Amino acid sequence: MTTYLLAGGGTAGHVNPLLAVADALRDRRPDDTVLVLGTREGLESRLVPERGYELLIVDKVPFPRRPNGAAIRFPARWLRAVAQVRTYIRERGVDVVAGFGGYAAAPAYVAARREGVPYVVHEANARPGLANVLGARRAAATGIVFDGTPLRGAQVVGMPLRREIVDLDRAARRAEAAAAFGLDPARPVVLVFGGSLGARRLNEALAGSWRDIVDAGWQVLHASGERNEVSEAASPDYRVVPYLDRMDLAFALADVVVSRSGAATVSEVSALGIPAVYVPYAVGNGEQALNAAGAVRAGAARIIDDADFTPERVRSEVVPLLSDGDELERMRRAAGAVGTREGAANVVALLDAAQRR
Repeated sequence: MTTYLLAGGGTAGHVNPLLAVADALRDRRPDDTVLVLGTREGLESRLVPERGYELLIVDKVPFPRRPNGAAIRFPARWLRAVAQVRTYIRERGVDVVAGFGGYAAAPAYVAARREGVPYVVHEANARPGLANVLGARRAAATGIVFDGTPLRGAQVVGMPLRREIVDLDRAARRAEAAAAFGLDPARPVVLVFGGSLGARRLNEALAGSWRDIVDAGWQVLHASGERNEVSEAASPDYRVVPYLDRMDLAFALADVVVSRSGAATVSEVSALGIPAVYVPYAVGNGEQALNAAGAVRAGAARIIDDADFTPERVRSEVVPLLSDGDELERMRRAAGAVGTREGAANVVALLDAAQRR
């Protein structure tokens, strides 16, 4: 029997791959113990217990960015967090640690090293976070999703994906998906979404161009976001919903995706072999454009900058793409080559290898 400690959290980008690996470990050998290390404040505090895993709490200790009171208190708080994790490792007999970034990962890496326990790093984004940059320096193995992610000793393993995506048979589920959204399974569908909160830029561009997409013979399934108001168009071919709580069915129906390019989105769309037009979120450190870069180089996707995604650009670039069947087929083949559904299994293989070192 093996005891695993999976560390990470804060956002869905850290928690979801962690849970996918946890599920893969539990499914493989139910007698093994899978523990999760996280903070009280992160999304993991709700999602991990809901999935049936024990959550061990570590103090949230942000790295100081400027000289202030928090910086003065940081060393003592950091040592306390590392000590908390070392205690968990000893008391629970942890054999190997996996970190997925976030506040919980950094003390887990240091604690594992001091306790002589091997650890593995997984980085979901093309631009790595500080915890994983530091952790990769001494890791037994480092797995990345996007080729070119600058981490020491990194190897591409892909994104650990949700079971409903890994097991999705798009063709077999298409009729069910079409019925769920009130669309025709015999006609092609553009899926448009910008995350759970939506994306105003995408909403505004679609408001001025959906008729052109429909006139080209396509249907549109548009998730506008829970905080955005988008009026349902007077056409059965343009379906607007606030949120997609069955993303598997939405993907089963999608022949082309237009979306933001978060790491999970790019990984899932590529793994399912769906051509995409990505509109990277312009705020932040530019990681969304980097996330999509590999799919674009492979020919599986196109990028349109956020500021340029207007109704006119949809008409001049997206609508002609929808009318080019040969190009869409090339993009489908390219997406299938660049994406993988084996991310969770690949991370499990890194953990197995780390224990044999």
